[in-house]
Amino acid sequence: MDTVERFVTIAFHKTFKITDQISLQFIPVGHLLGAAAVVLTIQENGKERKIAFTGDIGRKNYPVLVDPEPLPEVDYLVSESTYGGKLHSTGITLEEKLTETINEACVKFPGRLIIPAFSIGRTQSLVYTLNKIFTKGLLPPVKIFVDSPLAITATDIYRKHHQLVNEESKEFYTSHGDEFKFKELSYVEEKRESISISNYHEPCIIISSAGMLEGGRIQDHLYHNIQNYYCTILFIGYCAKGTLGNRLLRGDPIVRLRNRDLMVYASIKQTDLLSGHGDHNDLVNTVKSQDPVKLNTVFLVHGEDKSLLSLSEALETEGYRVIIPQKGQTFDLSS
Repeated sequence: MDTVERFVTIAFHKTFKITDQISLQFIPVGHLLGAAAVVLTIQENGKERKIAFTGDIGRKNYPVLVDPEPLPEVDYLVSESTYGGKLHSTGITLEEKLTETINEACVKFPGRLIIPAFSIGRTQSLVYTLNKIFTKGLLPPVKIFVDSPLAITATDIYRKHHQLVNEESKEFYTSHGDEFKFKELSYVEEKRESISISNYHEPCIIISSAGMLEGGRIQDHLYHNIQNYYCTILFIGYCAKGTLGNRLLRGDPIVRLRNRDLMVYASIKQTDLLSGHGDHNDLVNTVKSQDPVKLNTVFLVHGEDKSLLSLSEALETEGYRVIIPQKGQTFDLSS
């Protein structure tokens, strides 16, 4: 509580003075509600240096969230590289993909669709997109459960700070009301309610966390449905190596849950259309907003080796000086 009382709210684009020599500014990057890159301006020995840290960079035209903004001109840039060398899917929209998947899983066949989703960000964008699908009448009614107390709390924060959502979401609110509330949708908070979903025998959609299946209520739903031929599990986010989600995506025929080995009879599907990260081109374009002559160095972090190298090669081709720091390595930026 002592820590929380010391938090200070800083608006986007407003210069905040930390000390006489250091000030910062937040620039929206659209990865989550309120997500920002940090631009530090440092005065030292009569010289001024500007250093930007991108944090996680979002995507353009993402449900609910604003587009990432270009960064101001800086001397040094520390950039994430999660999707270096990777491009997001094209040729089908998120609404089309979800409509197609729900139709196959819950309408053509009386089954259930389980969607592991991170509670903050991914769940709200997913719920909003489902709201649009059912509001347009693209599918017959299907019961939807959001089974995550954290997602409920996060959704209330989205409502509280509605001024930060994108224009499309604001327009939907004006025309149809709350983006995160509609007839087919139920939020599940109590554990006993979560358990009772297993006894719901009509076709339904279950959205639960954690997104990589490592803990959370999603494991309960997997335990009861992984051997159900009429169940589809749709992954909408990244699953790191070694996680249960990754094992399902690579096609393991047996997984271990609650100290039991269970055969995987459910259908496993994946889409990257709800990925909250900008892809290779988005990352390159973020850096290209900087003049390669004036930008001293790009430091690449937050990515697997293959992604780091792919992004580094692309940026070097564009004329940028790129460094992939090693753990514990330090750099003197004063010269």
